[in-house]
Amino acid sequence: MEIYNIEGLSCASCAASAQKILGRTKGVGNVRVNYATKTAAIAVEQETIGLDGLNDRLSKLGFKLYPKSRTAHKERQEREQKALHTLKMQLIRGSIFVLPLFVIAMFMPEIPNANFIMFGLTLPILWWSGRHFFSSAFKQATVLKANMDTLVALGTGTAFLFSTFNTFFPFVLESYGIIPHVYFEAVGVLLVFVLLGKYLEAKASRQTSSAIEALLAMQVPTVQLLEEGVEKKMPIEVIQLGDVLKIRPGDVIPLDGKIIEGTAHLDESMLTGESKWISKRMGDEVLAGTILQQGSFLLEVTRGGEDTVLAQIITLVEQAQSTQVPIQKLVDKIAAVFVPVVILIALMTFVFWLTNGLWVEGLVNAVAVLVVACPCALGLATPTAITIGIGEAAKRGILIRNIESLERISKIDAIVLDKTGTITEGKPEITQMDWKAGSTRDLEETLLALENESEHPIAQAIVHYYEKKGITAKEPVHNFANYTGLGLKGTVKGVDYWLGNKQLMEQEQISIAPSLQKNAQKYEQEGCTLVFFATKNAVLAVLGLNDVIKERSAEAIFLLKKEGKKIYMLTGDNEGTARRVAKKVGIQNYQANVMPQDKIAFVQELQQRKEKVMMVGDGVNDAPALAQADVGIAMNNGTSVAIESADVVLRNNDLEQLGTLANIASDMLRIIRQNLFWAFIYNIILIPVAAGILYPWGILLNPMVAGGAMALSSVFVVMNSLRLKQYK
Repeated sequence: MEIYNIEGLSCASCAASAQKILGRTKGVGNVRVNYATKTAAIAVEQETIGLDGLNDRLSKLGFKLYPKSRTAHKERQEREQKALHTLKMQLIRGSIFVLPLFVIAMFMPEIPNANFIMFGLTLPILWWSGRHFFSSAFKQATVLKANMDTLVALGTGTAFLFSTFNTFFPFVLESYGIIPHVYFEAVGVLLVFVLLGKYLEAKASRQTSSAIEALLAMQVPTVQLLEEGVEKKMPIEVIQLGDVLKIRPGDVIPLDGKIIEGTAHLDESMLTGESKWISKRMGDEVLAGTILQQGSFLLEVTRGGEDTVLAQIITLVEQAQSTQVPIQKLVDKIAAVFVPVVILIALMTFVFWLTNGLWVEGLVNAVAVLVVACPCALGLATPTAITIGIGEAAKRGILIRNIESLERISKIDAIVLDKTGTITEGKPEITQMDWKAGSTRDLEETLLALENESEHPIAQAIVHYYEKKGITAKEPVHNFANYTGLGLKGTVKGVDYWLGNKQLMEQEQISIAPSLQKNAQKYEQEGCTLVFFATKNAVLAVLGLNDVIKERSAEAIFLLKKEGKKIYMLTGDNEGTARRVAKKVGIQNYQANVMPQDKIAFVQELQQRKEKVMMVGDGVNDAPALAQADVGIAMNNGTSVAIESADVVLRNNDLEQLGTLANIASDMLRIIRQNLFWAFIYNIILIPVAAGILYPWGILLNPMVAGGAMALSSVFVVMNSLRLKQYK
């Protein structure tokens, strides 16, 4: 299936319409249109139908497909940004005119020419803020479809035309003894609040493409090509397999390949999620998107373009987002049935009264039906609850980025946790230390002085440890030398010292006392990274560094398990470290040495068992799984790719926030459902009354009363949403 960007979708039923049109196109097989990601996955069975042919079919609805490419992502982002800005300006302009319109209608209806003033204030709202609702409704009508836009256009259009007629020709109804009421304020308020909802939705949905943008940013545009000993700056697109590239410290590896000369310390956290630098030597494989921290080398390209591991991660995220079917909006489901029913009832009302010779009463009652059906409360139902709920969540350090994830949160069966940065702090800390003959202040200051000369994460962890102890380096370091992949050497007060791993000690033939050796083995079994501090004669100390488990991780996992959630841990770290962490936090099911494709495969496997899955992570390597999961949760201290792939961000980086998130999501859903119920219940009750079902008892629903009922339901919806502020 080819994946395309699709523009012009304004609601979930728009996606359903586009999918229906494409599915009926000759030569097209399977189709899936995703409203959340604004993408269409299409399997074309015949080559006779191309992109132009598909767009000819979609143009009837105002939709358009764009091919996905490296530049297409940027172009799409620009189009989405432009559309969001347009929506924002429509909202601002509408708000400017709706405020005086509302004040006049509610508090100053008796001022001279009030109706004409309100007519003048409503026109710009319709033109600047509401025009696209009518355009969308017309396009939907051409294919016999109805959506939220149809409902809005029908209600506001009828109310505006009826109010305009009563403003310019009030004597017509007055001659029949009917007061010519106007409903301009209902038109303006409804359009502005529906726009508010669409703006909030559009702003939140932009995150679905931001993850791809962040991943694409890792693909460098130019490289240093080495030809006959001469370096040439070239665009990455011209590089072929077998070409040799020069890689320097700080460079992002542009393509997959192997080292043919030199050594390196690489940050591979985007693949493994682990903060440790990885040592590489001649013949070792390096992958695109990783970062060279120390050393330099020549890279022979072995994979390029779509074959690199980074490109595959991008594809995994795209596929996960494109195949994840969003929840159909309840509003659109109701609108699809409600709109034609309302139109039919209004027509039947007019025809009934007309056949009885009462055409004016028939017209007024038909208008009353359409006005009472106008979804003002519906326009408020979702955005008010969402605005308040998101604000309350943010106060508690939870950023809800995808509104659609709220319903899925309450249905989660399994929670998959990344280890590094999620369960643990994500950075090495000294957890063990043993000195040969007891530490002295001078030796600790010397060790600190040496580590001050290095930028390695382990060195920084040691420096941080001694800073907390209040120890400072007082002597300068001379003859400093860095041994890539091994450690370092320096001279302090005329004595040579070495700091590094066991391999460096063996290389320099420095002896390790049996007691230190025994403790070193013990630390290693506990998953520690070992650092030896030595002179030429003997090792003076062994330090064990580990990624420390967060203070509340174990308790949070215990509470999640108590609620019946299945907990899994996935990590790119080794088996020993994974086993140690899993045991300490009470996780029985874990996997070590996993790659990004393994994580997404694990999530898919759980989903195939019909389980609803939440993925919690913080690294680039977690991005595909975060996008694939029913709910993706990112830590705030994670990478931008992980954050953009997630539905929710935990700003406090604390797993205990998952419980708070579940409670807030449950409360927001409950309030939204209550709002939707009350937004429609008065329609269900009053539409038959407006049509004249109680006329035998002398009861008719005046359009003004219909407008009042509409206003009361709106007030109720707002007050109900404000109950979210009582959340503790």
